Amino acid sequence: MATSAGRICFLIGCFALGATTLMGQQEESSISLDEVSIIAVKENKPIREQAVSASSFNMEQVSSATVSSVKDFSASIPNFYQPEYGSQMTSSIYIRGLGARIDQPVMGLNVDEVPFLNKNNYDFDLFDVCRLEMLRGPQGTLYGRNTMCGVMNLFTLSPASYTGTRFSADYSSENTVKLKGSTYHQLNKKFAFSLAALYNHTDGFYTNLYDGDKCDPSNSGAFRARMVWTPNRYWKVDNSFSLGLVSQGGYAYALYDDSLKTHLPVNYNDGSSYERFSLMDGLSIRRVGDRYLFSSVTSYQYLDDDLNMDNDFTPVDVFTLEQAQKEHALTQDFLLKSKRDGIWHWQCGLWGFYKHIDMSAPVTFKRGGIEQLILDNANKGIHAVFPSDYLDIKENQFVVYSHFDMPTYGAALYHQSEFKLGDHWLATIGLRMDYEAASMTYRNQADVNYYFSLLMDDFQPLRTEMNGKETNHFVEFLPKVSLQYSIDKRNNLYAYVAKGYKAGGFNTQIFSDILQTRMMNGMMDKLGVHMDGVGETTYNSAKATTYDPEYSWNYELGGHFSLLNSTLLADVALFYIDCRDQQLTVFPQGKNVGRMMTNAGRTRSYGGEASLTYEPNDWLFSLAYGYTNAKFVDFYDGRADYAGNRVPYSPSNTLSALTQYTWHLKAFVDKIVLKADGKLLGDIYWNEANDYKQDLYFLLGGGVSFVHKKMELGFWGKNLTDEAYDTFYFRSMGNDFFQAGKPRQLGVSFRWEI
Repeated sequence: MATSAGRICFLIGCFALGATTLMGQQEESSISLDEVSIIAVKENKPIREQAVSASSFNMEQVSSATVSSVKDFSASIPNFYQPEYGSQMTSSIYIRGLGARIDQPVMGLNVDEVPFLNKNNYDFDLFDVCRLEMLRGPQGTLYGRNTMCGVMNLFTLSPASYTGTRFSADYSSENTVKLKGSTYHQLNKKFAFSLAALYNHTDGFYTNLYDGDKCDPSNSGAFRARMVWTPNRYWKVDNSFSLGLVSQGGYAYALYDDSLKTHLPVNYNDGSSYERFSLMDGLSIRRVGDRYLFSSVTSYQYLDDDLNMDNDFTPVDVFTLEQAQKEHALTQDFLLKSKRDGIWHWQCGLWGFYKHIDMSAPVTFKRGGIEQLILDNANKGIHAVFPSDYLDIKENQFVVYSHFDMPTYGAALYHQSEFKLGDHWLATIGLRMDYEAASMTYRNQADVNYYFSLLMDDFQPLRTEMNGKETNHFVEFLPKVSLQYSIDKRNNLYAYVAKGYKAGGFNTQIFSDILQTRMMNGMMDKLGVHMDGVGETTYNSAKATTYDPEYSWNYELGGHFSLLNSTLLADVALFYIDCRDQQLTVFPQGKNVGRMMTNAGRTRSYGGEASLTYEPNDWLFSLAYGYTNAKFVDFYDGRADYAGNRVPYSPSNTLSALTQYTWHLKAFVDKIVLKADGKLLGDIYWNEANDYKQDLYFLLGGGVSFVHKKMELGFWGKNLTDEAYDTFYFRSMGNDFFQAGKPRQLGVSFRWEI
């Protein structure tokens, strides 16, 4: 698939260039992008007028040459951190001290009002996004599942608001190329359409010592077509179709040498890769009447991805993993709300979804893995009783086949009312009733030939199977109450309390370990032998692989302020989170390499956020800071008690600063824009025991742009000081692994608007 995906990505890039050149000659830009203003249909007013801690970015900020995906907004959004590691399948998100490495996210993601149901799709290339906003704190009342810590709304450029053709090209370190092209047209006052495409390539930033090649090359492409039909002043129909392709290597995980107190070079023998094809179609129908607004958003989403991984990340043949899944998903959201007149404003909604995942996840145990993970464990117990006898497996490698069929569906009713209390006060009350049902049908099998020297003359076959079905049902009530005081039209204070939740699920990744344990026990049972310590585990049934939702109660105080004739904007917030039934990764007892998600802990998190933007004349200054103190109140992972320790993977501090000056000229260019920016993150603890941590680190960036009419040429850099830092840590088979952050990057960019 890698070759075909690369070719398709190249064709998409060529199409973008051809379309922008051909259609750009026919029509000129008629509407300035600065005029584009968007408010989500569920948000009644701009986010700085709401009782919520939020950040927003305009098209210029999102289209910056140094911004490729949502990950690039880490630290730019206070207390938001999405580390860059692994592959584009890895979309771990941490907000205000909460988050998870695997399974369900703590943040919802909507693109043009359409929710992404699978976090495997969260990491994609941004293009022609005219607005990005992040609402922090629980947003489940209006947005539902997996918005326990916030929701991010992305809005792409609409052909109903802009006509013209856009093109951009970027080239930077490690032969990184980015091409984007789009064209927007209005056939008449009622119908408009747009076409957009991109192509990205990089040779990679990390070298695998085993073969001397880059382990993380990447090709990706995307295409989007959008049509907007406005038959009259009441109705609007908006349909957006998109597809995406990803073909990349991975993973840059390096073994840590405890004696040297550093990680060694990346060095593993089995190839690793990630391939993804995604398709989405979203249909929005809206009617704006004199008294009410009705909205219907329908989507179909398809995901086909394939992960291949050297699961031990060493030069030894131990074991590999392949995970291939196909997902079909449907969503439907109906909304009816009153116009903003009078003292009472309300909105009611009906939401439903269905998704079906068909997953295959075979694990191949090679000779090194057979010896280290199976035979060494078994023979240690055997030798305690029969010193000269042993257990052996004939195969140099065998496969643990795993297949999962996982349908999930749900429905919700939600309501929110706002009450004006005099000239200054606004009270908001909301409630959502959410139902969700999920099931997992599993089929697992492994075949080996084994030999026990004490009782057998030759190898004997053994088949180990594990088949069955597990189900989960959840009913959640998600209330929210807020009170807001408007000092005047531009300044306000607020307080709220809200419940958040994150959906439960299944641990598909643990089945190979369960089958491995059953295989060892099966060998012993056939021999009529049982050794203490052989195959002991606390998770020997599929029932243990289900986990329940995670809940939180959130309390927040904050304010939005506009001063000095709106040249100075400030936002502040203080929060406290009490998280129960926390979904945490645990390492069960026994001689296994597996881990699983379970409801094992309780966490409390508190902190604050502040952002400041000041624009005097041709200057721009912005600052965003977040502080989080997140600790376990209760967490026992089966081996140790971590109560009182810091929650891992989430930074205690995030700081982003930007200084920009625009120099206006009447020469060969219209203006020169100078920019310097910096990000400070840390401390980040890497495990529950708090043994390892990433200290505060600083990333310096900057650039200069030359603008002439609709063209712009820029030179930029990221991590200019070549700061060394880590973005990820994990432990496997008794080894510690880290992934280092990307080194210095230098680039040039070109923008052209016709």
